[in-house]
Amino acid sequence: MACYFPCIPPAAPLIAGLAVAAAALASRYSIQAWHAYKARPIVPRMRKFYEGGFQPAMTRREAGLILGVRENVHPEKVKEAHKKVMVANHPDAGGSHYLASKINEAKDVLLGKTKGGGSAF
Repeated sequence: MACYFPCIPPAAPLIAGLAVAAAALASRYSIQAWHAYKARPIVPRMRKFYEGGFQPAMTRREAGLILGVRENVHPEKVKEAHKKVMVANHPDAGGSHYLASKINEAKDVLLGKTKGGGSAF
């Protein structure tokens, strides 16, 4: 049999139809996934912080929460954490005197240097 026009193999229309069907299903799935993504509830991705005020007498737990360390941590870690938190909250850099006193008190509590007087405020 001679072909005067470009010869098309008999399976070509079948392959083309399957390719179109696959593209349609993929786009349908993509649209459904996009709508599900847009409809999901927005959850804030903020870090959980300790909610609540300071206790009248600072405990080791509260001191650890203030400095971001465990209650029974090595003294060097306490000093490093104190320095990092104090740099961010120093009164000379626009921080609060009250928070600075609480940070210092937290360091003293964890290092065992409490005088029993508590905060200056």
